[in-house]
Amino acid sequence: MSRLPPVLKNLPFPVVGSPLFIISNPKLVIAQCIAGVVGSMPALNARPAEQLEDWLAEITETLAAYNKANPDNPAAPFAINQIVHRSNDRLDHDMALCEKYKVPIIITSLGAREDVNKAVQGWGGIVLHDVINNVFAHKAIDKGADGLICVAAGAGGHASVKSPFAMVQEIREWFDGPLLLAGSIATGRAVLAAQAMGADLAYIGSPFIATDEARAVDDYKKMIVASNSDDIVYSNFYTGVHGNYLKGSIVNAGMDPDNLPESDPSKMNFGGGGEKRAWRDIWGCGQGIGAIREIVPTATLVARLRREYADAKSSLCQ
Repeated sequence: MSRLPPVLKNLPFPVVGSPLFIISNPKLVIAQCIAGVVGSMPALNARPAEQLEDWLAEITETLAAYNKANPDNPAAPFAINQIVHRSNDRLDHDMALCEKYKVPIIITSLGAREDVNKAVQGWGGIVLHDVINNVFAHKAIDKGADGLICVAAGAGGHASVKSPFAMVQEIREWFDGPLLLAGSIATGRAVLAAQAMGADLAYIGSPFIATDEARAVDDYKKMIVASNSDDIVYSNFYTGVHGNYLKGSIVNAGMDPDNLPESDPSKMNFGGGGEKRAWRDIWGCGQGIGAIREIVPTATLVARLRREYADAKSSLCQ
């Protein structure tokens, strides 16, 4: 068994909702936590920066009130994603607020920072770091991260080309701490499969975009419901880092999804395509969306995942 810190032990359901740039907000995070999965959002979703304190207060106070009223069925904890790349000039401000509110889980992306890890651990939190291969996994743990998130092939947004089987088995050869797996996980059966491979938790993003609480435009949600894995394009054109996007949104932006140029990977521009900007107009999404057939409340989505998970577990044990 993996060594799990207390905040990740005995979760109602072994799932972390991944932080969705622009889309995740307190409404979605709270709904995820109450439904039994770890809810998360990027700190950068709060704009202007001052809004982050209001959001952190809303999340912590709402979940505290829920837990007080439901002592036998507490909510899952929440997480905040911090982009630790040098382009993020808000990092110090946002980290100070996370310390003030004692955010229990920080998800770091685009670089591993020893100072950030120590700061989080100093207030009693843990750090889970996004990685796309075994090399970056070693670097993250060497710099003090508590756990790893394998962002494997097929994951929405910035994703690896590595098979989830390869990533998990290679990391598990040397790391026995918290390990999460992302990449096309959109059913309860896939959550169980992630655990069977050696992950502790599944990391799910795209299905939560097509929920009532998500701060995505209706056309984005409808496109996810109408699409499948053939409608996903892998490109680094929009941000300088390879990621998965909905083909339909690229077409709607007036570009040819089959002939996108390469971008300079050293420039995290979060733009591209003239006036069209990722991720506002170019919509990130993972390959697992063929399982998403309707827009539903977060509680309904999680209930489906939990039911499928239980059914899959039962069928394998027969």
